[in-house]
Amino acid sequence: MPVTTILPDDNEASATDPVERLIALLLEDGQCDARAIERARRVGEENGDRLDIVMSKLGVISERSLAAAYARLFNLPFAEKSRYPDAPLWPDRLSLDFLRQARAIPVAEEGGAAVVVLADPLDDFVAEALSLSLNRPVILEIGIPIDIEAAFNRLYPAEDAQTAMEPGAGIEDDAEKLRDLASDAPVIRLVNQIIWRAVETQASDIHIEPQDDRLRIRYRYDGVLHEVESPPAALRAAITSRIKIMAHLDIAERRLPQDGRIRMAVRGQEVDFRVSTVPSLHGESVVLRVLDRGAVTFDFAQLGLPAAIARAFRTALELPNGIVLVTGPTGSGKTTSLYTGLLGLNAVSRKIVTVEDPIEFQLGGINQIQVRPQIGLTFASLLRSILRQDPDVIMVGEIRDLETAQIAVQAALTGHLVLSTLHTNSAAASITRLRDMGLEDYLMTAVLRGVLAQRLVRRLCPLCRRETEAPAELVARFGLHQRPRITPREPIRLWHAQGCDQCRGTGYRGRLAIAEFLMPNDEIERLVFKRADHSEIERAAVASGMVTMFQTGLDAAMAGITTIEEVVRSIRAES
Repeated sequence: MPVTTILPDDNEASATDPVERLIALLLEDGQCDARAIERARRVGEENGDRLDIVMSKLGVISERSLAAAYARLFNLPFAEKSRYPDAPLWPDRLSLDFLRQARAIPVAEEGGAAVVVLADPLDDFVAEALSLSLNRPVILEIGIPIDIEAAFNRLYPAEDAQTAMEPGAGIEDDAEKLRDLASDAPVIRLVNQIIWRAVETQASDIHIEPQDDRLRIRYRYDGVLHEVESPPAALRAAITSRIKIMAHLDIAERRLPQDGRIRMAVRGQEVDFRVSTVPSLHGESVVLRVLDRGAVTFDFAQLGLPAAIARAFRTALELPNGIVLVTGPTGSGKTTSLYTGLLGLNAVSRKIVTVEDPIEFQLGGINQIQVRPQIGLTFASLLRSILRQDPDVIMVGEIRDLETAQIAVQAALTGHLVLSTLHTNSAAASITRLRDMGLEDYLMTAVLRGVLAQRLVRRLCPLCRRETEAPAELVARFGLHQRPRITPREPIRLWHAQGCDQCRGTGYRGRLAIAEFLMPNDEIERLVFKRADHSEIERAAVASGMVTMFQTGLDAAMAGITTIEEVVRSIRAES
């Protein structure tokens, strides 16, 4: 009779309840807290599930952390992705349905024994059944469910998923097939793991892009996309359909873009995801924006905004009326800066109303309204209605046209403080942008109180950054020896990205804002009436004390917070 190797004979876990010992290990390692465990315990008592399984389902503990705890508890090897074979082992002797249901996969033959990676070492039946089927001992290793699922789908592709999108099927039949595929437990687990991994690794976006022969998945970290292991192309329709079902979108509609929202618990915290789908050549491209309030800090110092600029921005926000703008390209942190400013103004004595598209984070005590152009709720129409609500502060998500700009000016002239954003490359360029929209110069000068322009650059990883002497050409090119806000060392030294495990080998961890703040004065107003271009307005602002974004970035680079390469990449400044 074959012998199934599950636990070493001398393992202490065999003497007590292994689940409770597992929980003790997780608490000891700080992977979860007692309150979350008690909540999971109550859920488990209600539905009869094992505590560790409930914790995983609720997102109290990540599957990687749980797998590592299993391996430590039972003194079993932890299987990395490289452990999985290139071809299936014993496919004629093992039931694929059983392997998928058991979340187990054979990976090697060693000394006459079968090495099997599985997700749940507490299920003795799995190892015993495999041992009997193969007529040989089984040696267990612990794997992460998403890795097991990905290897299984690669080694044993599902025919139904491949045929679900074949041309010629009726839309209704096709939708039903997709709904059935998206409801399969393996697909649900795979999609959940894709989403959970993004939250746990602090990705800002998930990009799911169908290619000719595969489904490419990329996470955006610190503004840069990184590709991860792809699930089989055969599952691309099922994965897309699962996400659309979660976001309450129409899975039968694949010809038009759709937008939705998902809310789910990850490690006990509610996290929102903004979902966008667009049709592409090989299927629907899906992007999920991670809106994790717990990972966002609404604090200017934490955002990296220089103290002097944050102080000037706050001063403008404390004015009783006028317009304050935040400018920059998409993804430059404009909304976060506006939210930070709004939370500083939030008080019982003030009524604050926002008009947004979309509402990214829900702010307590602030009235937030979602724009819905399809039913006529545009920025302009909502702004008119809001003025009858007697607000003190109004935030308009974006000034996109002359009508919205004119109503915002009217609100500012009648005693309201209006905050909004523009897509411009600099603070000075916002003035010429409003002029190009058709806003009169005298109205602009009457209401504009300040313009914050910003970019996000990646922070150097403090654990692996390295310092070298700056080349003389670089010092001369950027005038580093003349930086008035930094006392340079001689010779001037700069920090560079290196790369380590903590920063995923990129050399960067997190981002900070570099910014400039333009506050109109008499000279700038004169230039506005003169219809001067943005470069002339910027020179006047610098002469009156404004520090440009590029200068702010150079200061951060010399302080070792970021690199000159990052600053140049973000701002695309000309030397």
